[in-house]
Amino acid sequence: MKKILTLLLVLAMTVGLVTGCSSSATKETSENTAPDSIATKENTASESESVAADNTGAESADISGIKVGIIYVGDENEGYTSAHMAGIDEMIKNLGLSEDQVIEKTNIAEDESCYDAAVDLADQGCNIIFANSFGHEDFMLQAAKEYPEVQFCHATGYKAASSGLPNVHNYFTAVYESRYVSGVVAGLKLNEMIEKGTITADKAKMGYVGAYPYAEVVSGYTSFYLGAKSVCPTVTMEVQYTNSWADMAGENEVAKQLIANGAVLISQHADTTGAPTAAEEAKVPVVGYNVDMTSVAPDSALTSATINWGPYYTYAVKNVIDGTPIDTDWCQGFKDGAVGISTLNEKTVAAGTADKVAEVEAALKDGSLKVFDTSTFTVKGSKVEDLIKSDADFSKYSAYVSDGYFHESELISAPAFDIRIDGITELTQ
Repeated sequence: MKKILTLLLVLAMTVGLVTGCSSSATKETSENTAPDSIATKENTASESESVAADNTGAESADISGIKVGIIYVGDENEGYTSAHMAGIDEMIKNLGLSEDQVIEKTNIAEDESCYDAAVDLADQGCNIIFANSFGHEDFMLQAAKEYPEVQFCHATGYKAASSGLPNVHNYFTAVYESRYVSGVVAGLKLNEMIEKGTITADKAKMGYVGAYPYAEVVSGYTSFYLGAKSVCPTVTMEVQYTNSWADMAGENEVAKQLIANGAVLISQHADTTGAPTAAEEAKVPVVGYNVDMTSVAPDSALTSATINWGPYYTYAVKNVIDGTPIDTDWCQGFKDGAVGISTLNEKTVAAGTADKVAEVEAALKDGSLKVFDTSTFTVKGSKVEDLIKSDADFSKYSAYVSDGYFHESELISAPAFDIRIDGITELTQ
């Protein structure tokens, strides 16, 4: 993939955000004010290979001098950061590091305190430093210029390729794949409700609690909707935003509003249990995000779309141990174990869900299923290929659409799909 294409695409597209279980390594804390966002893709160093469960060579390599630093925007009480913490735990186990070789800084705001944290970690001897929030990127770049011998890896960002710094890297996951699978779970539940006469086919309306109207959120809710539509053709969806990543009261209120507007199933791209709690109270099925929501919605939770950061943390740190280059930009999905869904709530999901999920996951892994297959949706009644040819507003998508699908996370790792498709109503506050 050519760097010039990636840079042009980054300039042309607007990118969005992310979210995400817990670590026991050394933690240092600072103040926190902001949440998270997204990433961009270019595999310049080498072809990425998953090493999630592969610590081959770790015993023979000298790991005694390795020290890892990580900067979190939140802590273990917030789903997005807790998933990153779980990934760090997986990396420690996979590579045989001791806990005193990892220094974690929690609740680091997206401001100068991130730079201070990065410098402190470098001064403490860290060979590689990670940061997990979109707003950390500029401060990581600043530190990277001053410590060229240290590798700086940033989740959800997009500036590594254009920075000209060989020690700066971006990483993300193909979370849209797990959202699609969780959408299939939702669509099967809607079918069951139709078959039982709980609703009629024309009332198969889902509600979606979104954080911000950014590309990552739009990509996520669209893939969730397309998953549901693949098994329940009459489904529609209403999206409302909270304009916050982690606002429990706001997410709860938006979920209640969506239910009042006729949503018979709820999902979310937000970090708290606010929406599942509202769904449980209203006895409405819900698909969560980051973590299993059965603890707060035992009778309503179906599953949650999840991210596993362990493959990347293992990959990046192992490359430092081995002295091999880290990809400038990295993104993986189901095939490499980087995304998934939480355990199906057998008390709530429709009969046959597990078998269908296995079928869909297998198709994603072997590439026979493309989430953004352009034959499965329209925009204002038209095919997106036709709009690219006839509408200047859609010409920017020409590099992404070919072979019958939108190549999400293939040209760049950052979610780029921000097209509003038919069947989804988006309401902004």
